[in-house]
Amino acid sequence: MADDPELASRRALADFIRVHRLRLTPASAGLGAGGRRRTAGLRREEVAQLSGISATWYTWLEQAREVSMSPTALARLCATLQLSPAERGYAFELAGKRDPDASPSAGSMDAPPALVAAVAAITAPAYVLDRMWRARVWNPAAADLFVGWLDGDRSGDDRNLLRYMFLAPAARSLVVNWEERARRLLAEFRAEQGRHLTDAGVNALIAELTQRNDVFRMAWDQQTVVGREGGARSFTHPTRGLLCFEQVTFNLSSRPEFKLVMLVETQP
Repeated sequence: MADDPELASRRALADFIRVHRLRLTPASAGLGAGGRRRTAGLRREEVAQLSGISATWYTWLEQAREVSMSPTALARLCATLQLSPAERGYAFELAGKRDPDASPSAGSMDAPPALVAAVAAITAPAYVLDRMWRARVWNPAAADLFVGWLDGDRSGDDRNLLRYMFLAPAARSLVVNWEERARRLLAEFRAEQGRHLTDAGVNALIAELTQRNDVFRMAWDQQTVVGREGGARSFTHPTRGLLCFEQVTFNLSSRPEFKLVMLVETQP
């Protein structure tokens, strides 16, 4: 029998905070070594004390039990675990405590005509991703750059960016430092999917990629979360050679389920 949504979210939060607790060292948390330790990381009791919460309450949280959780207590826990802004937002989503800066969920997944026209007018490679990170709109420059993803006419292909990155041989050849970029991409995806982890489509995608790609499976288990920040991107194009870009990402204010990604070419 499948888990109910609340239980699935509690289990995901339990796994997430456990991994981050074990990554902390006593020194990084401002504690003394305290003698020999059986395992790496902080003890549950130490995290609870530093967060100003009950050790029993924290233990139950890691056990995915149903506990009452205030945003204030969760914020203190996030601070103790030294979570990044993206990781903190992810934890709040799993706990069902909506981040004030989080975008509302989407309605229709059709790209607005104005967005389609804007992408067509851009001369640099540009594409639009939906909530599941499927390419919905792209221009000819993007089709030329992303061999095996946005080029050609592949009927029935949903052109999901994660499927392309982790499963397509063309991606490994095209993307410089493929594994590092793939892991980063997955961490960015996870940061956005905290409130959607009980979504059937998201779960099916994760299950598929976990089964089909070892790098995906290991990276997903590591619970890494980062914000989508853009930056330098390099590609080894099959006909044009080494190409370097600065990636910029925009969210549509009226339709936050869509993100516009643009790549501005730079010198190698």
